[in-house]
Amino acid sequence: MRHCHTPLANRGAWPRAPRDRAASSPHCPGRCASRWKILPRPRRICNVRPSGVITLLTDFGLADFFVGAMKGVILSIHREATIVDLTHLIPPQDIWGAALTLAESSRTFPEGTIHVAVVDPGVGSKRRAVLIETARAFFVGPDNGLFTLALEDDPPQRVIHITNERFFRHPVSRTFHGRDVFAPVAAWLARGIPPSEFGPEIANVVRLPIPPVEQLSETHWRGQVIHVDRFGNLITNVTTRDVPLEALREGGKLLVNGHEVSALRTHYQEAAEGEVFALIGSTGRVEIAIRQGSAATALGVDRGATVEILLPRGGPTAPARDR
Repeated sequence: MRHCHTPLANRGAWPRAPRDRAASSPHCPGRCASRWKILPRPRRICNVRPSGVITLLTDFGLADFFVGAMKGVILSIHREATIVDLTHLIPPQDIWGAALTLAESSRTFPEGTIHVAVVDPGVGSKRRAVLIETARAFFVGPDNGLFTLALEDDPPQRVIHITNERFFRHPVSRTFHGRDVFAPVAAWLARGIPPSEFGPEIANVVRLPIPPVEQLSETHWRGQVIHVDRFGNLITNVTTRDVPLEALREGGKLLVNGHEVSALRTHYQEAAEGEVFALIGSTGRVEIAIRQGSAATALGVDRGATVEILLPRGGPTAPARDR
C-alpha cells in the first residue's frame, strides 16, 4: 500500500462532480441555480490510479443500440477515455461464461484499467451495483457473481456499493443500468472521482461456486468442462497445478463423459485430421479439441460434462501443494 496525496485526474485539477439537482439560489430558485461542485482532495490509501482505459463486456450483441449508447455516455463525460470492447457476444444471461471471459481478458490489461461488465438478468431488482478496487484494476457492474474468477487472481482491496445517484444518467431506466449506472460511473471514475464518492464500502461481493478438481486416488482425478469456445473446443477446469499432466503422454487416459480422448498433444497440427485429443491451451487449462472439427459436436457434450484423468500407476502424483 502507498499513500496517495495527488488528485487522480489526468489534468491536475480535481474533477467537478455532477450537479446536485436539489441545489437552489436566492437569485434563481429553479434548475439553473444548480452548479458543478468542486470536490475536495481526499487523503486516501490507494493501490492503483485509473488509467483512462475502460473495457466493455456484455451480452448485448451487436445488432441493437445498447453498446453504442454506453460508449456515448462514457465519452460525454470523459472524451479522452480509451474504450476497448472485450466482447458483446456472451450468450444471453450467461454469467459464468462472462466471468471466465472477463478473468482471462482482464489480466492482460495495464494497471488502472476500468472493466465494465454487464450480463445482468437481475437488472431492476434488488441486486446491488458494485465498484470493486483491486491492486491492479477496477471492476464495475452488477453484484451477481460476474467478477468471481477475475477476483481469484486479483483479490478486492475495497468494494463499493454504488448508490450515489449524482453520478447516474437520468432518468434511470429499470432495464438498462449499463447505460444509466455503470457507464457513467466508469467514466467519472476514469476522470478521477475517488471510489468512496460513489457509495458506502461493503464487506463482500456475490461469488459463483467454482467447480473443484477432485483427486479420487493417487492416479485418478475428476474435473469438468467449464466452457465451450466458438470452435467447439472443450475448456476444462484442470490445470498443471492440479494434475501432473505430462504423464498422459506415458499411457494415461483422459475421458469426457465416458468418451476416451487421445493422448496429450502439444499443438493442433500434431494430431491427425479428425482425431479428438487433449492439449494445454493458452489459459493453462486442459482443452479437448478435434482437428478441423468441433469436439463439443463430435462428443455430444457441453459445459458441465465430467472429465476424468487416469495416470499410469507408479507415475507422478499430484503437485505437493494439492496433496
